[in-house]
Amino acid sequence: MHGTVKKAKAKRNWVAAAMVALLVAVGVALGITWSQPKDTADQIGAKLRLPVEITADPARVDYARLDQRIGLVMQEANSVGLAVAAIERGRLRFIRGYGETLAGSGQRVTPDTVFRWASLSKAVAAALVTRLADQGRLSLDAPLSSMNTTLTLPGGTDKATVADLLSHRLGLVRNAWDDQLEAGADPRAIRGRLGTLPPFCPPGTCYAYQNVAYDAASEIVERATGEDYATAARTRLFEPLGMKNASVGRAGLENAGRWARPHRLGRHAVSVNDDYYKIPAAGGVNSSVRDLARWMLAQMGAAPSVLPAATLATMHEPRVATPPHGRRGAMDRALTDASYGLGWRTYRYGGHDLVGHRGSVDGYGSLILFDPADRSGIAMLWNSNRAVPARLQLEFFDMLYGLPPTDWLELPATPPAGRIEAAR
Repeated sequence: MHGTVKKAKAKRNWVAAAMVALLVAVGVALGITWSQPKDTADQIGAKLRLPVEITADPARVDYARLDQRIGLVMQEANSVGLAVAAIERGRLRFIRGYGETLAGSGQRVTPDTVFRWASLSKAVAAALVTRLADQGRLSLDAPLSSMNTTLTLPGGTDKATVADLLSHRLGLVRNAWDDQLEAGADPRAIRGRLGTLPPFCPPGTCYAYQNVAYDAASEIVERATGEDYATAARTRLFEPLGMKNASVGRAGLENAGRWARPHRLGRHAVSVNDDYYKIPAAGGVNSSVRDLARWMLAQMGAAPSVLPAATLATMHEPRVATPPHGRRGAMDRALTDASYGLGWRTYRYGGHDLVGHRGSVDGYGSLILFDPADRSGIAMLWNSNRAVPARLQLEFFDMLYGLPPTDWLELPATPPAGRIEAAR
């Protein structure tokens, strides 16, 4: 009898060990850091994890269908590479790379391939400034005239606040003098001349998207911390969140072990354009989609020691309506109540509040959209000028919310034969 008990116990131990080994193997495959149950993100240096879904809770999103829809996007004539991550109720459900880092190279995109964030970078600047405000280092209500930056505004900077800067309420015409930045002018010199422009509206009263002006946030961060902007972003956000491949600046992109080259229409590879790297608060961040998923989880409250709930509420609060400019597609019309917070856009869709942002810079595109209450969302990075991948966002949320399916892709009924296999 004792021998039987010992054998049974040994068998149970063997099964338990096998289960642990299996879970660890899955975790390694997804790049997940495992810890004892008592450990929390706060207790281990706030290193954010991407937990494997091992509960009985069924997925609401049909990921086989999502994968098939992504496959259609990748067959579109101008698609090159794409990386996608999806989270449901705070758990990573889907992460995958598709296509190539360089057209025709055969070098596959993986979840760890590094892309440019473009304007998703604005939320990093907003997080740094808002945390400094939480710590009493500055005030979001302080006039910009007290921040000692190079920014000038029509009528002076005493009537615009730090919060106005981060929510595009400066009273400037939209995208003020981006063309000068693209012509090679120094962004600090451009900011020093913005005050000569005619006012678009009184500061704090209307929305007009900015890039060069927005980068005054990098000056605010540097003066408040005594660190250069890239260092502040790395030490205060990326490292505590476990974003191992995240960086600020061109060198961070090109020195990555695996990075996606930029492409224009026709799958034509081009050199990296560093114009918008010169304004890092507006467009200077790079990372993999795995890191972008960690960033999204942090925005849902998963790393309170890095981004407390109060900080998130401040950033995600709608502050100014964002009226459309130009032609709007069906997807943009479906996202109602469009507003801007601090570095983030906010919407209503299907009766739910969503937070997100899109980005584009020569040869790259990016998107993040999530439901903070549901702790679910989708993140995407790609290396072409085509905006088609962005249409996947509502396909994800239609499945998440159980809404009738809509063909948001609007691609030809018979796409060309697939030429690119998805990289797992």
